[in-house]
Amino acid sequence: MRIRSLGVIDDAVVELSPGFTAVTGETGAGKTMVVTSLGLLLGGRADPALVRIGAKNAVVEGRIAVPAGGTAIRRAEEAGAELDDGALLISRTVSAEGRSRAHIGGRSVPVGVLAELADELVAVHGQTDQQGLLKLSRQRQALDRYAGDAVAAPLAKYAGAYRRLRAITTELDEITTRARERAQEADLLRFGLDEIAAVEPRSGEDTELSAEAERLGHAEALASAATAAHAALAGNPEDPEGIDAATLVAGAHRALEAVRAHDSALAGLSGRIGEINILLRDVAGELAGYADDLDADPLRLAAVEERRAALTQLTRKYGEDVDAVLAWAEQGAARLLELDGDDERIGELTAERDALRAELGGLAEALTDARTEAAQRFAAAVTAELASLAMPHARVSFEIRQTDDPEGVELDGRTVAYGPAGVDEVELLLAPHPGAPPRPIAKGASGGELSRVMLAVEVVFAGTDPVPTYLFDEVDAGVGGKAAVEIGRRLARLARSAQVVVVTHLPQVAAFADRQLLVEKTNDGSVTRSGVKVLEGEDRIRELSRMLAGQEDSQTARAHAEELLATARADA
Repeated sequence: MRIRSLGVIDDAVVELSPGFTAVTGETGAGKTMVVTSLGLLLGGRADPALVRIGAKNAVVEGRIAVPAGGTAIRRAEEAGAELDDGALLISRTVSAEGRSRAHIGGRSVPVGVLAELADELVAVHGQTDQQGLLKLSRQRQALDRYAGDAVAAPLAKYAGAYRRLRAITTELDEITTRARERAQEADLLRFGLDEIAAVEPRSGEDTELSAEAERLGHAEALASAATAAHAALAGNPEDPEGIDAATLVAGAHRALEAVRAHDSALAGLSGRIGEINILLRDVAGELAGYADDLDADPLRLAAVEERRAALTQLTRKYGEDVDAVLAWAEQGAARLLELDGDDERIGELTAERDALRAELGGLAEALTDARTEAAQRFAAAVTAELASLAMPHARVSFEIRQTDDPEGVELDGRTVAYGPAGVDEVELLLAPHPGAPPRPIAKGASGGELSRVMLAVEVVFAGTDPVPTYLFDEVDAGVGGKAAVEIGRRLARLARSAQVVVVTHLPQVAAFADRQLLVEKTNDGSVTRSGVKVLEGEDRIRELSRMLAGQEDSQTARAHAEELLATARADA
């Protein structure tokens, strides 16, 4: 990783080798910035306070070897990233204003993509993880993660049934608690549907009646106009001497017809006048029929206006026109059927709820059995790890219990509370020595014992997690002496099958590392390129001496440091 302008680090390169790498340095030298940098590369929260004072932004760049064929490569390629000789180049930039950018394989990606890759690439175990594992919910999650498919399969079935039960319960509660409102809604719908049914409107009827009312209201004027137009076109029988359009056109047509044989152009005009003559007679005939058929009956007009008033009453309440009223009636009828079916629906939902509760009880029992079996294996594995961490007589166990709840599900003759993850409360217990009763780990362990228990838990997790790199951030806090040596030895053994990075203040742990990195500040309080270096030979002995006694040149400390290194090499 290359780290620039992050915290106390001005510009530094951290090279992590295969096997076990220990990161050491004085308190406040910037060791935790290594962890923070890796967290940023893995999609962690971007805190603008991390940006070095005076800098515009902090930048972390990393080159990570990715397991071939894994989901990390597939997700990176989906994001458009390109591999660099089998490795992913990842960068994260955090501005002093709080903006954050991420790049993978040369492509800009959402920060969330980094977090998706993290699950397969790196497992981070630190002090915050220890505090989190003291919570009962986290302990249940930890057990489930350790159990793998043995718990995941029944948990998935249980979760599906649980979601269905919650949905049914919610619907049932809504129907029963809103019974009065739904009854009122049904009454209003019935009233509206009865009112519409009494009028029996037809689609488009309001438009038709409006046109008819307009015609009936002006019947006399329409008849007078039609008669006058007919007279102008076809003549008035009461005025035989009058001149009409049809007569004039017919005269023009006869005049041209007499000479049309002598000129084709005039013949064409004669034909067009003939067409006009035919059209005039047709229009005159329709005008005569219109005038004869026009109904000026005031009784019909009154009936039309009465019908229009009835339709208007409906459109004021149920829609802007008759078609909208009919659509409301169709929807209202469907809704009324739904509301009228509430009693039947309540019965169906109640029966389904009871059946699902019974099914959920059976699934919860299978889930509890799977957790119980996994808890025994997990506790045995952690207990074995504690033996290698200088706690040979400590015993770890799990208590899996349920809480009675009359509204819960049936389990072994009891009615117990249930939730989205089952009916179990899972608690990790510790008996630190023979004869001591098992107690919750937060109460049954001293500070040093708690750190070792947490480290043992993390190491057991590391054996089940399919990730190639594990980062331990001072999980050895509060431990010293022989226990610290055992921690170093255990981490070294873990590093035989994975890359292990440990930020530590214990020389007993650092001595077991395959590579030791020193983080140190310059005189101006910053960490530069030369401030993160690989310690070898004499330099490593001096750093271990400082960690042991605070005196790099102490002969006693040097002898102890050399002895630690020799012990670690012999163990390897």
